[in-house]
Amino acid sequence: MNEPETPTQDNDAGKFQQLKVSTLFADLRGFTSVSSEYPPKVVIKMLNRYLSAMSEIVIQHNGMVDKFMGDSIMATFGTPKPHAEDLQRTLTCAVRMQLAMDDINATNNRLQLPSLYMGIGINTGKAMAGRLGSKLHSEYTVIGDSVNLASRIESFSLRGQILIGHDTFKQAGSFVKTGIPSEIFVKGKAESVQVHEVLAIPSLGLTVPRREARRSQRVKVRMPFTYQKIEHKIVSDQVLQGTVRNISYFGIQAEFDEKINVLDDIKLSIDLSLIGYHAGDIYGKVVRTSEHKGKHLAAVEFTSITLQNEVNIRQFVQMLIQGFEKAA
Repeated sequence: MNEPETPTQDNDAGKFQQLKVSTLFADLRGFTSVSSEYPPKVVIKMLNRYLSAMSEIVIQHNGMVDKFMGDSIMATFGTPKPHAEDLQRTLTCAVRMQLAMDDINATNNRLQLPSLYMGIGINTGKAMAGRLGSKLHSEYTVIGDSVNLASRIESFSLRGQILIGHDTFKQAGSFVKTGIPSEIFVKGKAESVQVHEVLAIPSLGLTVPRREARRSQRVKVRMPFTYQKIEHKIVSDQVLQGTVRNISYFGIQAEFDEKINVLDDIKLSIDLSLIGYHAGDIYGKVVRTSEHKGKHLAAVEFTSITLQNEVNIRQFVQMLIQGFEKAA
């Protein structure tokens, strides 16, 4: 009796077809730091709640969950069979995923767990779709330059952001409202790539919620800090100096020794002398830059920070705020 054909057999290997695919990558910001603060069972339950909710939204919008990679999700729209509205469904899915984080965080807060923040990157283009693997294991997936670029774009997104590639932006037209475009440099590309932040989908009445701690209270300070640049996820050995000019719960504005660019990633350490605490191993992303009297200024949003560091920075900021209020 012959064995029934399965997806892992050789006759499925190599059966790839070129499709126009919108690829979505979503990743939790700073989850590695969060996971180190809690028991593994708690972390797994927290992660599964997130993955379950996001998967449901992807499927509701006729997308396919391609794979989970730790706290990251890869989803595709236009596979295995393309549809005319794949791009619109991808963008709508992304906005609804960000909106769903409110419910996820409400549950986390009820369980005395930290809030989670997600960044999303989307790119649209030709990709090869089919079953990849061997007799022992295979999976249906998409591969190609447009897929790789979607992943790179996601890595530049901040908490709560949805970034899309320029091809996606052009094809979406008036379906989405976007912010001012940014130029980024990604691995494997000789020239810069233009990305756009999705702000809303007007026709559906959907707005991407703002997750920015940049809205939290900032206090003026003048204190030194050290930082190291990060390129292709590798932290430079060179330790540079800077001066923090103001600080909030979630970020700093600072002077840098040398020029720094929007969307650069850095690792930084700050001495909070007022409370006798050294906040080290904080990861951040540059969100704005400017020049003033020959100085390189930049706003940095924290993207990965331990619970202990976060608690102490909050305490530091609160003490300064209270001090200013008393002085007034």
